Amino acid sequence: MNNDSPLPIIIPALGILFALVALLFGLRAGKRRRLVDNLPTSKTTGVFIGLVELMGTAEVEQPLVSYLAGTRCVHYQWKVEEHWSRTVTETHTDSQGKSETRTRREEGWTTVASGGDAVPFYLKDDCGAILVRPAGAKLEAQSTFNETCGRSDPLYYAKGPATSVANSDHRRRFTEDAIPLHAPLFVVGHAREREDVVAPEIAADKQEPLFLISTRTEKQVSRGFMLGSWLLPLLGLVLAVGGFVVGSMAGSERRPQAEDTARFAAVGAAFLLAWFVGWFWMVYNSLIDLRQRVRQAWSNVDVQLKRRHDFIPALVSAVSGMRDYERTVQAEVTALRTQLEVTPPGQAGPDPAAVVPLIRAVAEAYPQLKANESFLNLQRQLSDTEQRIALARSYFNDIATFYNTRLQVVPDRFAARLGRLQPQALMAAADFERAPVEVAFAG
Repeated sequence: MNNDSPLPIIIPALGILFALVALLFGLRAGKRRRLVDNLPTSKTTGVFIGLVELMGTAEVEQPLVSYLAGTRCVHYQWKVEEHWSRTVTETHTDSQGKSETRTRREEGWTTVASGGDAVPFYLKDDCGAILVRPAGAKLEAQSTFNETCGRSDPLYYAKGPATSVANSDHRRRFTEDAIPLHAPLFVVGHAREREDVVAPEIAADKQEPLFLISTRTEKQVSRGFMLGSWLLPLLGLVLAVGGFVVGSMAGSERRPQAEDTARFAAVGAAFLLAWFVGWFWMVYNSLIDLRQRVRQAWSNVDVQLKRRHDFIPALVSAVSGMRDYERTVQAEVTALRTQLEVTPPGQAGPDPAAVVPLIRAVAEAYPQLKANESFLNLQRQLSDTEQRIALARSYFNDIATFYNTRLQVVPDRFAARLGRLQPQALMAAADFERAPVEVAFAG
Protein backbone atom coordinates (compact mmCIF):
# COMPACT_ATOMS: atom_id res chain seq x y z
CA MET A 1 0.00 0.00 0.00
CA ASN A 2 1.28 3.48 -0.90
CA ASN A 3 2.43 5.51 2.12
CA ASP A 4 0.44 8.47 0.75
CA SER A 5 -2.83 6.52 0.73
CA PRO A 6 -5.54 8.36 2.69
CA LEU A 7 -7.25 5.11 3.76
CA PRO A 8 -5.48 4.84 7.16
CA ILE A 9 -7.04 8.22 8.04
CA ILE A 10 -10.38 8.01 6.22
CA ILE A 11 -11.42 4.58 7.54
CA PRO A 12 -10.96 5.42 11.28
CA ALA A 13 -12.67 8.79 10.73
CA LEU A 14 -15.67 7.11 9.09
CA GLY A 15 -15.72 4.53 11.86
CA ILE A 16 -15.92 7.25 14.52
CA LEU A 17 -18.58 9.15 12.54
CA PHE A 18 -20.84 6.10 12.18
CA ALA A 19 -20.16 5.16 15.80
CA LEU A 20 -21.37 8.57 17.01
CA VAL A 21 -24.48 8.31 14.81
CA ALA A 22 -25.24 4.88 16.27
CA LEU A 23 -24.70 6.25 19.79
CA LEU A 24 -27.09 9.17 19.18
CA PHE A 25 -29.80 6.87 17.85
CA GLY A 26 -29.22 4.52 20.78
CA LEU A 27 -29.61 7.39 23.26
CA ARG A 28 -32.79 8.48 21.47
CA ALA A 29 -34.18 4.97 21.80
CA GLY A 30 -33.24 5.02 25.48
CA LYS A 31 -34.95 8.39 25.93
CA ARG A 32 -38.15 7.05 24.37
CA ARG A 33 -37.99 3.94 26.49
CA ARG A 34 -37.71 6.04 29.65
CA LEU A 35 -40.56 8.22 28.43
CA VAL A 36 -42.78 5.15 28.06
CA ASP A 37 -41.63 3.79 31.43
CA ASN A 38 -41.91 7.18 33.17
CA LEU A 39 -45.51 7.86 32.23
CA PRO A 40 -48.12 6.25 34.49
CA THR A 41 -50.86 4.34 32.69
CA SER A 42 -53.96 6.46 33.20
CA LYS A 43 -57.58 5.45 33.12
CA THR A 44 -59.71 7.19 30.51
CA THR A 45 -61.59 8.99 33.28
CA GLY A 46 -58.35 10.35 34.78
CA VAL A 47 -56.85 11.98 31.70
CA PHE A 48 -56.22 15.70 31.46
CA ILE A 49 -53.97 18.06 29.54
CA GLY A 50 -50.46 16.79 28.75
CA LEU A 51 -48.63 13.70 27.57
CA VAL A 52 -50.41 10.57 28.77
CA GLU A 53 -50.25 6.81 28.46
CA LEU A 54 -53.38 4.68 28.03
CA MET A 55 -54.43 1.10 27.37
CA GLY A 56 -57.80 -0.08 26.09
CA THR A 57 -59.63 -1.37 23.05
CA ALA A 58 -60.34 0.38 19.74
CA GLU A 59 -64.02 1.27 19.39
CA VAL A 60 -65.94 3.36 16.87
CA GLU A 61 -69.56 3.91 15.92
CA GLN A 62 -69.01 3.37 12.19
CA PRO A 63 -65.92 1.20 11.57
CA LEU A 64 -63.93 1.06 8.34
CA VAL A 65 -63.76 -2.11 6.23
CA SER A 66 -60.22 -2.95 5.10
CA TYR A 67 -59.52 -3.31 1.37
CA LEU A 68 -57.98 -6.80 1.25
CA ALA A 69 -59.17 -8.75 4.29
CA GLY A 70 -62.53 -7.01 4.71
CA THR A 71 -61.75 -6.53 8.41
CA ARG A 72 -63.82 -4.07 10.42
CA CYS A 73 -61.24 -1.68 11.77
CA VAL A 74 -60.27 1.90 12.67
CA HIS A 75 -57.15 1.96 10.49
CA TYR A 76 -55.73 -0.12 7.63
CA GLN A 77 -52.83 0.09 5.18
CA TRP A 78 -52.50 -2.22 2.17
CA LYS A 79 -49.93 -2.79 -0.57
CA VAL A 80 -49.66 -4.85 -3.78
CA GLU A 81 -46.16 -5.77 -5.00
CA GLU A 82 -45.23 -7.45 -8.29
CA HIS A 83 -42.17 -9.64 -8.74
CA TRP A 84 -39.78 -9.11 -11.65
CA SER A 85 -36.52 -10.70 -12.81
CA ARG A 86 -34.06 -10.14 -15.62
CA THR A 87 -30.70 -11.37 -16.90
CA VAL A 88 -27.99 -8.73 -17.24
CA THR A 89 -24.87 -9.23 -19.40
CA GLU A 90 -21.74 -7.28 -18.46
CA THR A 91 -18.36 -6.99 -20.15
CA HIS A 92 -15.39 -6.48 -17.82
CA THR A 93 -11.85 -5.52 -18.90
CA ASP A 94 -9.03 -6.39 -16.51
CA SER A 95 -5.72 -4.53 -15.97
CA GLN A 96 -4.05 -6.51 -18.77
CA GLY A 97 -6.67 -5.48 -21.35
CA LYS A 98 -8.44 -8.81 -21.49
CA SER A 99 -12.21 -8.69 -21.82
CA GLU A 100 -14.49 -11.01 -19.91
CA THR A 101 -18.24 -11.33 -20.37
CA ARG A 102 -20.37 -12.20 -17.35
CA THR A 103 -24.08 -12.60 -16.84
CA ARG A 104 -25.98 -12.12 -13.64
CA ARG A 105 -29.59 -12.31 -12.63
CA GLU A 106 -31.43 -9.44 -10.97
CA GLU A 107 -34.82 -9.68 -9.27
CA GLY A 108 -37.02 -7.79 -6.87
CA TRP A 109 -40.46 -6.56 -5.88
CA THR A 110 -42.06 -3.34 -7.12
CA THR A 111 -45.08 -1.75 -5.46
CA VAL A 112 -47.84 -1.43 -8.06
CA ALA A 113 -50.72 -0.30 -5.82
CA SER A 114 -51.23 0.83 -2.25
CA GLY A 115 -53.67 2.69 -0.02
CA GLY A 116 -55.26 2.93 3.38
CA ASP A 117 -57.47 4.94 5.68
CA ALA A 118 -57.92 5.85 9.34
CA VAL A 119 -60.73 7.43 11.35
CA PRO A 120 -60.95 8.99 14.81
CA PHE A 121 -61.92 6.33 17.32
CA TYR A 122 -62.50 5.80 21.01
CA LEU A 123 -60.09 4.02 23.31
CA LYS A 124 -62.23 2.15 25.82
CA ASP A 125 -61.16 0.73 29.18
CA ASP A 126 -63.02 -0.49 32.27
CA CYS A 127 -63.75 3.09 33.37
CA GLY A 128 -64.93 4.79 30.19
CA ALA A 129 -63.74 5.95 26.78
CA ILE A 130 -61.62 8.73 25.29
CA LEU A 131 -61.52 10.03 21.73
CA VAL A 132 -58.29 9.42 19.78
CA ARG A 133 -57.47 11.33 16.58
CA PRO A 134 -54.79 9.21 14.84
CA ALA A 135 -53.60 11.83 12.32
CA GLY A 136 -49.87 12.34 12.80
CA ALA A 137 -49.36 9.27 15.00
CA LYS A 138 -46.90 6.44 14.52
CA LEU A 139 -49.30 3.55 13.90
CA GLU A 140 -48.15 0.02 14.72
CA ALA A 141 -50.88 -2.20 13.31
CA GLN A 142 -51.15 -5.99 13.08
CA SER A 143 -51.01 -8.09 9.92
CA THR A 144 -54.46 -8.99 8.64
CA PHE A 145 -53.62 -10.22 5.10
CA ASN A 146 -50.53 -11.72 3.46
CA GLU A 147 -50.86 -13.72 0.27
CA THR A 148 -48.77 -14.31 -2.87
CA CYS A 149 -50.43 -15.56 -6.06
CA GLY A 150 -50.14 -15.82 -9.85
CA ARG A 151 -52.35 -14.66 -12.70
CA SER A 152 -54.56 -17.74 -12.44
CA ASP A 153 -55.76 -16.61 -9.01
CA PRO A 154 -58.82 -14.29 -9.12
CA LEU A 155 -57.15 -12.11 -6.49
CA TYR A 156 -54.41 -11.14 -8.95
CA TYR A 157 -56.57 -8.74 -10.94
CA ALA A 158 -59.48 -8.32 -8.54
CA LYS A 159 -57.37 -6.34 -6.04
CA GLY A 160 -54.42 -5.41 -8.27
CA PRO A 161 -53.96 -3.25 -11.40
CA ALA A 162 -54.57 -4.55 -14.90
CA THR A 163 -51.11 -3.55 -16.15
CA SER A 164 -47.78 -5.23 -15.32
CA VAL A 165 -44.29 -3.95 -14.60
CA ALA A 166 -41.37 -4.55 -16.96
CA ASN A 167 -39.85 -8.06 -16.81
CA SER A 168 -42.73 -9.24 -14.65
CA ASP A 169 -42.84 -12.85 -13.45
CA HIS A 170 -46.60 -12.41 -13.00
CA ARG A 171 -46.49 -13.03 -9.30
CA ARG A 172 -48.04 -10.57 -6.89
CA ARG A 173 -47.81 -10.22 -3.12
CA PHE A 174 -50.78 -8.72 -1.27
CA THR A 175 -50.18 -7.46 2.28
CA GLU A 176 -52.32 -5.50 4.69
CA ASP A 177 -51.92 -4.21 8.24
CA ALA A 178 -54.84 -2.98 10.30
CA ILE A 179 -56.06 -2.01 13.75
CA PRO A 180 -59.21 -4.16 14.02
CA LEU A 181 -62.29 -3.10 15.90
CA HIS A 182 -62.06 -4.13 19.60
CA ALA A 183 -58.27 -4.70 19.27
CA PRO A 184 -56.24 -4.02 22.47
CA LEU A 185 -54.13 -0.88 22.05
CA PHE A 186 -51.31 0.91 23.82
CA VAL A 187 -51.37 4.68 23.25
CA VAL A 188 -48.92 7.43 24.17
CA GLY A 189 -50.01 10.89 23.10
CA HIS A 190 -50.98 14.44 23.96
CA ALA A 191 -54.27 14.97 25.77
CA ARG A 192 -56.18 18.18 25.17
CA GLU A 193 -59.70 19.38 25.85
CA ARG A 194 -62.39 18.60 23.32
CA GLU A 195 -64.35 21.45 21.81
CA ASP A 196 -67.76 19.74 21.84
CA VAL A 197 -67.99 18.30 25.37
CA VAL A 198 -66.19 18.57 28.71
CA ALA A 199 -63.79 15.70 28.11
CA PRO A 200 -60.23 15.16 26.89
CA GLU A 201 -59.07 13.76 23.57
CA ILE A 202 -55.75 12.40 22.30
CA ALA A 203 -54.27 14.15 19.26
CA ALA A 204 -50.96 15.08 17.64
CA ASP A 205 -48.91 17.87 19.18
CA LYS A 206 -45.62 19.12 17.70
CA GLN A 207 -44.25 19.88 21.17
CA GLU A 208 -44.53 16.28 22.39
CA PRO A 209 -41.70 13.82 21.69
CA LEU A 210 -43.91 10.81 20.93
CA PHE A 211 -47.37 10.01 19.57
CA LEU A 212 -47.72 6.24 19.34
CA ILE A 213 -50.74 4.01 18.70
CA SER A 214 -49.66 0.36 18.89
CA THR A 215 -51.22 -3.08 18.94
CA ARG A 216 -48.20 -4.16 21.00
CA THR A 217 -48.28 -4.08 24.78
CA GLU A 218 -46.42 -1.53 26.88
CA LYS A 219 -43.80 -4.15 27.79
CA GLN A 220 -43.22 -5.01 24.14
CA VAL A 221 -42.88 -1.35 23.16
CA SER A 222 -40.50 -0.69 26.06
CA ARG A 223 -38.48 -3.82 25.23
CA GLY A 224 -38.11 -2.68 21.61
CA PHE A 225 -36.74 0.69 22.69
CA MET A 226 -34.50 -1.05 25.26
CA LEU A 227 -32.94 -3.29 22.61
CA GLY A 228 -32.23 -0.24 20.45
CA SER A 229 -30.75 1.64 23.40
CA TRP A 230 -28.22 -1.16 24.02
CA LEU A 231 -27.57 -2.71 20.60
CA LEU A 232 -26.98 0.57 18.76
CA PRO A 233 -24.28 1.84 21.19
CA LEU A 234 -22.64 -1.61 21.10
CA LEU A 235 -22.63 -1.39 17.32
CA GLY A 236 -21.07 2.05 17.68
CA LEU A 237 -18.33 0.62 19.89
CA VAL A 238 -17.56 -2.04 17.27
CA LEU A 239 -17.49 0.58 14.50
CA ALA A 240 -15.21 2.92 16.47
CA VAL A 241 -12.64 0.26 17.35
CA GLY A 242 -13.09 -1.62 14.06
CA GLY A 243 -12.39 1.53 12.06
CA PHE A 244 -8.99 1.90 13.73
CA VAL A 245 -8.25 -1.81 13.27
CA VAL A 246 -9.03 -1.72 9.55
CA GLY A 247 -7.20 1.61 9.14
CA SER A 248 -4.15 0.15 10.82
CA MET A 249 -4.22 -2.86 8.49
CA ALA A 250 -4.57 -0.57 5.46
CA GLY A 251 -1.36 1.28 6.31
CA SER A 252 1.95 0.00 4.98
CA GLU A 253 3.86 1.03 8.07
CA ARG A 254 3.64 -1.61 10.77
CA ARG A 255 3.84 -0.55 14.41
CA PRO A 256 4.49 -2.83 17.37
CA GLN A 257 1.43 -4.88 18.34
CA ALA A 258 1.45 -3.41 21.86
CA GLU A 259 1.13 0.11 20.39
CA ASP A 260 -1.85 -0.90 18.26
CA THR A 261 -3.51 -2.57 21.23
CA ALA A 262 -3.06 0.56 23.34
CA ARG A 263 -4.63 2.72 20.60
CA PHE A 264 -7.62 0.38 20.24
CA ALA A 265 -8.12 0.33 24.01
CA ALA A 266 -7.95 4.15 24.15
CA VAL A 267 -10.57 4.46 21.38
CA GLY A 268 -12.83 1.96 23.14
CA ALA A 269 -12.43 3.71 26.50
CA ALA A 270 -13.21 7.11 24.95
CA PHE A 271 -16.36 5.74 23.33
CA LEU A 272 -17.49 4.11 26.59
CA LEU A 273 -16.93 7.40 28.41
CA ALA A 274 -19.04 9.23 25.80
CA TRP A 275 -21.71 6.55 26.20
CA PHE A 276 -21.76 6.97 29.99
CA VAL A 277 -21.94 10.78 29.78
CA GLY A 278 -24.78 10.53 27.26
CA TRP A 279 -26.60 7.97 29.40
CA PHE A 280 -26.34 10.11 32.56
CA TRP A 281 -27.48 13.18 30.62
CA MET A 282 -30.50 11.21 29.37
CA VAL A 283 -31.43 9.99 32.87
CA TYR A 284 -31.13 13.43 34.44
CA ASN A 285 -33.07 15.15 31.65
CA SER A 286 -35.83 12.56 31.85
CA LEU A 287 -36.27 13.38 35.55
CA ILE A 288 -36.34 17.10 34.81
CA ASP A 289 -38.92 16.46 32.08
CA LEU A 290 -41.03 14.44 34.50
CA ARG A 291 -40.81 17.22 37.11
CA GLN A 292 -41.95 19.75 34.52
CA ARG A 293 -44.92 17.55 33.67
CA VAL A 294 -45.83 17.47 37.36
CA ARG A 295 -45.73 21.26 37.48
CA GLN A 296 -47.76 21.49 34.30
CA ALA A 297 -50.34 19.15 35.83
CA TRP A 298 -50.60 21.39 38.89
CA SER A 299 -50.96 24.50 36.74
CA ASN A 300 -53.92 22.81 35.02
CA VAL A 301 -55.55 22.30 38.44
CA ASP A 302 -54.82 25.89 39.39
CA VAL A 303 -56.41 27.24 36.20
CA GLN A 304 -59.63 25.34 36.84
CA LEU A 305 -59.74 26.35 40.53
CA LYS A 306 -59.39 30.00 39.53
CA ARG A 307 -62.18 29.56 37.01
CA ARG A 308 -64.41 28.13 39.71
CA HIS A 309 -63.40 31.02 41.98
CA ASP A 310 -64.69 33.46 39.33
CA PHE A 311 -68.03 31.66 38.97
CA ILE A 312 -68.99 31.54 42.64
CA PRO A 313 -69.57 35.29 43.24
CA ALA A 314 -72.06 35.27 40.34
CA LEU A 315 -73.86 32.33 41.95
CA VAL A 316 -73.90 34.17 45.28
CA SER A 317 -75.64 37.04 43.55
CA ALA A 318 -78.15 34.69 41.90
CA VAL A 319 -79.20 33.24 45.27
CA SER A 320 -78.89 36.50 47.21
CA GLY A 321 -82.45 36.13 48.53
CA MET A 322 -81.58 32.91 50.36
CA ARG A 323 -79.46 34.35 53.15
CA ASP A 324 -78.48 31.12 54.90
CA TYR A 325 -77.22 29.53 51.73
CA GLU A 326 -75.60 32.77 50.67
CA ARG A 327 -73.46 32.77 53.83
CA THR A 328 -72.41 29.15 53.12
CA VAL A 329 -71.44 29.92 49.54
CA GLN A 330 -69.53 33.01 50.64
CA ALA A 331 -67.59 30.78 53.04
CA GLU A 332 -66.60 28.66 50.03
CA VAL A 333 -65.45 31.80 48.23
CA THR A 334 -63.27 32.72 51.20
CA ALA A 335 -61.77 29.20 51.28
CA LEU A 336 -60.99 29.34 47.56
CA ARG A 337 -59.39 32.78 47.85
CA THR A 338 -57.29 31.53 50.74
CA GLN A 339 -56.15 28.56 48.67
CA LEU A 340 -55.09 30.75 45.77
CA GLU A 341 -53.23 33.11 48.08
CA VAL A 342 -51.28 30.55 50.13
CA THR A 343 -50.48 27.87 47.55
CA PRO A 344 -47.23 28.49 45.66
CA PRO A 345 -47.07 27.38 42.01
CA GLY A 346 -46.08 23.72 41.63
CA GLN A 347 -47.33 22.67 45.07
CA ALA A 348 -50.50 20.73 45.77
CA GLY A 349 -51.82 22.74 48.71
CA PRO A 350 -55.33 22.37 50.13
CA ASP A 351 -58.24 21.39 47.89
CA PRO A 352 -61.61 22.63 49.20
CA ALA A 353 -64.66 20.46 48.73
CA ALA A 354 -66.72 20.69 45.56
CA VAL A 355 -69.40 23.38 45.45
CA VAL A 356 -71.84 21.70 43.04
CA PRO A 357 -73.59 19.57 45.73
CA LEU A 358 -74.25 22.76 47.71
CA ILE A 359 -75.70 24.53 44.65
CA ARG A 360 -77.90 21.52 43.94
CA ALA A 361 -79.23 21.70 47.48
CA VAL A 362 -80.03 25.38 46.98
CA ALA A 363 -81.86 24.62 43.73
CA GLU A 364 -83.89 21.83 45.36
CA ALA A 365 -84.81 24.03 48.34
CA TYR A 366 -85.87 26.92 46.10
CA PRO A 367 -87.55 25.48 42.96
CA GLN A 368 -88.07 28.97 41.53
CA LEU A 369 -84.34 29.11 40.81
CA LYS A 370 -84.77 26.31 38.25
CA ALA A 371 -86.67 28.77 36.07
CA ASN A 372 -83.88 31.34 36.27
CA GLU A 373 -81.90 31.00 33.02
CA SER A 374 -78.90 32.85 34.42
CA PHE A 375 -78.72 30.58 37.45
CA LEU A 376 -79.06 27.42 35.35
CA ASN A 377 -76.30 28.56 33.01
CA LEU A 378 -73.98 29.33 35.94
CA GLN A 379 -74.82 26.00 37.55
CA ARG A 380 -74.01 24.16 34.32
CA GLN A 381 -70.70 25.99 33.86
CA LEU A 382 -69.74 25.35 37.47
CA SER A 383 -70.52 21.64 37.08
CA ASP A 384 -68.38 21.51 33.92
CA THR A 385 -65.56 23.30 35.74
CA GLU A 386 -65.61 20.84 38.63
CA GLN A 387 -65.45 17.96 36.16
CA ARG A 388 -62.33 19.59 34.75
CA ILE A 389 -60.96 19.94 38.28
CA ALA A 390 -61.57 16.22 38.86
CA LEU A 391 -59.71 15.34 35.67
CA ALA A 392 -56.84 17.70 36.44
CA ARG A 393 -56.46 16.55 40.05
CA SER A 394 -56.53 12.87 39.11
CA TYR A 395 -53.85 13.33 36.44
CA PHE A 396 -51.74 15.44 38.82
CA ASN A 397 -51.82 12.71 41.49
CA ASP A 398 -50.92 10.03 38.92
CA ILE A 399 -47.93 11.84 37.47
CA ALA A 400 -46.74 13.09 40.88
CA THR A 401 -46.88 9.58 42.35
CA PHE A 402 -44.80 8.23 39.50
CA TYR A 403 -42.33 11.11 39.83
CA ASN A 404 -41.92 10.42 43.55
CA THR A 405 -41.28 6.76 42.80
CA ARG A 406 -38.65 7.61 40.21
CA LEU A 407 -36.75 9.65 42.80
CA GLN A 408 -36.31 6.52 44.91
CA VAL A 409 -35.27 3.88 42.36
CA VAL A 410 -31.76 3.18 41.06
CA PRO A 411 -30.16 4.70 38.98
CA ASP A 412 -32.54 7.67 39.01
CA ARG A 413 -31.99 8.42 42.69
CA PHE A 414 -28.30 9.25 42.10
CA ALA A 415 -29.17 11.72 39.35
CA ALA A 416 -31.96 13.13 41.55
CA ARG A 417 -29.51 13.74 44.42
CA LEU A 418 -27.11 15.60 42.16
CA GLY A 419 -29.99 17.71 40.89
CA ARG A 420 -31.46 18.15 44.40
CA LEU A 421 -34.89 17.07 43.16
CA GLN A 422 -37.57 16.87 45.85
CA PRO A 423 -40.76 14.74 46.13
CA GLN A 424 -44.11 16.30 45.22
CA ALA A 425 -47.06 16.47 47.65
CA LEU A 426 -50.35 14.98 46.47
CA MET A 427 -53.87 16.39 46.53
CA ALA A 428 -56.14 14.43 48.85
CA ALA A 429 -59.69 15.77 48.30
CA ALA A 430 -62.11 13.43 46.55
CA ASP A 431 -65.40 15.35 46.42
CA PHE A 432 -65.36 16.32 42.76
CA GLU A 433 -67.47 14.40 40.28
CA ARG A 434 -66.40 13.04 36.91
CA ALA A 435 -69.28 12.54 34.52
CA PRO A 436 -68.77 9.76 31.93
CA VAL A 437 -68.96 10.52 28.19
CA GLU A 438 -71.87 8.64 26.64
CA VAL A 439 -70.89 6.99 23.33
CA ALA A 440 -72.68 4.32 21.26
CA PHE A 441 -70.16 1.86 19.81
CA ALA A 442 -70.51 -0.62 16.99
CA GLY A 443 -71.03 -4.22 18.09
